[in-house]
Amino acid sequence: MRNGTASTRMFTLTCAVLAFTGLLAVGGSALASDEAGTIKTLKGTASVERSGQKTLAVLGDKVMVSDRIQTGPESSLGITLRDNTLLSAGANSTLVLNRFVFDSTTHAGALDATVKRGTLAVVSGKIAKASPDNVIFNTPSVALGVRGTEFIIDAGQRDGDK
Repeated sequence: MRNGTASTRMFTLTCAVLAFTGLLAVGGSALASDEAGTIKTLKGTASVERSGQKTLAVLGDKVMVSDRIQTGPESSLGITLRDNTLLSAGANSTLVLNRFVFDSTTHAGALDATVKRGTLAVVSGKIAKASPDNVIFNTPSVALGVRGTEFIIDAGQRDGDK
């Protein structure tokens, strides 16, 4: 009877370890779905703030949902989102990617970003073509719905909006 109890415990422990490993795998894929794009161009200096941690932006870095991207003086940064939307932030700009969801099969999704200060040039990608009502860019004074394919946002240089 003692061996039966020990083997039952071992079986239960093995199941628990496998279940935990499965949860880690699911959690990892959930994190991957927060990936919105990649930094493709960088001139000068820029930073990315994620989960309260600020790091220097590096060419090839992934951009995640909720990232706050800031460019320095005489700097610019280009991001290609997973739906092929192109974002180009000018000098002294602050961009927050509030929401990004994209289905690569149907091209449906949503894009919501805020330009807190500075400039942002945008070339719309697949989401804007499939679901134009789901693409919104905010500034301190206005929310823009996308109806075209290329546009520039100038949110000004506000000292309080860093």
